[in-house]
Amino acid sequence: MQAFILEALRLTVWLVLLAAIFVPLERLVAVRPQRVFRKQIAIDLAYYVMNSVLIGVVLAVPLSLLGAAVHNLMPGGFLAAVAGLPVGVRLGLSVLLAETGFYWGHRWSHEVPLLWRFHAVHHSAEEVDFLSNTRAHPVDMVLTRLCGFVPVFALGLAQGPALPAVVVVIGTMWGFFVHANVRWRFGFLESVVATPFFHRWHHTNDAWRDRNYAAMLPVLDRVFGTFHLPAAWPTEYGIDTQMPATLGGQLMSPLGPRGPSVMTVRE
Repeated sequence: MQAFILEALRLTVWLVLLAAIFVPLERLVAVRPQRVFRKQIAIDLAYYVMNSVLIGVVLAVPLSLLGAAVHNLMPGGFLAAVAGLPVGVRLGLSVLLAETGFYWGHRWSHEVPLLWRFHAVHHSAEEVDFLSNTRAHPVDMVLTRLCGFVPVFALGLAQGPALPAVVVVIGTMWGFFVHANVRWRFGFLESVVATPFFHRWHHTNDAWRDRNYAAMLPVLDRVFGTFHLPAAWPTEYGIDTQMPATLGGQLMSPLGPRGPSVMTVRE
């Protein structure tokens, strides 16, 4: 009971801090004016709680097993060399490796029809703001994070839970930022780090789809040919297929015979 209360308190404090930062900004410098209590905000709050609580529990076992399996295949000399690197270097390599894994996990979730069924939940948001970051099917989140963290564990960069936790915190906070409904532009930095403008073009529901998969490093999109950064903001968001309005319906949607089709999506 005490653990439940502490977890509820942690989630509440984080949500209050996030809202204190982003809600005023999204009122003052919005890309598209929208209400604080917009459509589907209750569903997104439910995703915030559910994914924050479940992902760590669900992810721990497959991450440990897969990471250990690949780790055992690595040459001992290589692992020893990695272990001897300074903490800052290992952190930088972990971020780069995890981001590359996230990129491909994210890209596959668009290109593989079965994976898209789960990822479509995230793209079904027609009003995008900071809280849209947590709007994701748990299966989608687990698979994408496995793609990012298995290589980090396999190469011996983690060496305990502290460094992966730092990577998770950095990535999560950046995820809230890039989903924020703010019209700030950052000049040349938009080719260096992901921004709300960069990520809005990932959520667009027009002909420019399947672009800007990187969570934090747009250079990955440049390298793999999916970078798109025009001058204007996109005007349409969402998907072409109908997503159920309820949390239960959205969680079950990928399993139904008429689940979202990768062929009709416009991110």
